[in-house]
Amino acid sequence: MLDYIGKYMTLSKEEEQAIAELDLFKTYTKGEVLLKEGQYSDQSYFVLKGCIRCYYMVDGEEKTTAFYTESEALSPVCVTDNRPSAYYVACVEDSIVAVSNQAMEQDAFERFPRFQELCRLLSEDLLAHDRATHDDFKISTPEQRYLKLLETRPELFQRIPQYQMASYLGITPQSLSRMRKRLSSKS
Repeated sequence: MLDYIGKYMTLSKEEEQAIAELDLFKTYTKGEVLLKEGQYSDQSYFVLKGCIRCYYMVDGEEKTTAFYTESEALSPVCVTDNRPSAYYVACVEDSIVAVSNQAMEQDAFERFPRFQELCRLLSEDLLAHDRATHDDFKISTPEQRYLKLLETRPELFQRIPQYQMASYLGITPQSLSRMRKRLSSKS
């Protein structure tokens, strides 16, 4: 986590120690649900190890919208709009996650005002990344989405069950199998 923060600013030893002393780090098991649809939450997540995903339940079927792996942050919408969550957040793998809330962040801001600047920079990057991902997803076909993931995040294909990957791509597992077969025969 300190390496990730180091991309944005150099921390003093005192600031590093303050982060280390926070009770941020939690271990979750594969399949564990961190947030359920309809639940209120004030928790944001930063994945140190493992993989978590967001999904909606639509007519009894899971619709995966995102995967978060090492050094990626997720702040569910319900944290900022104070409404019940519209989706689930669950672990795809055993995971170690830094979990924070607004009270912890406010305390850190009071002790170390520079953390507000850090959070602003992190939020801007997260928003820009999410926007680009959303836009790219909206204008791409399932095959283009698959190829883009293969190019940018190939490790996901070893970590994510096929039915979740198919759901994320917006196709059935059978269609994903056919597409993989067709693309591999072109190679």
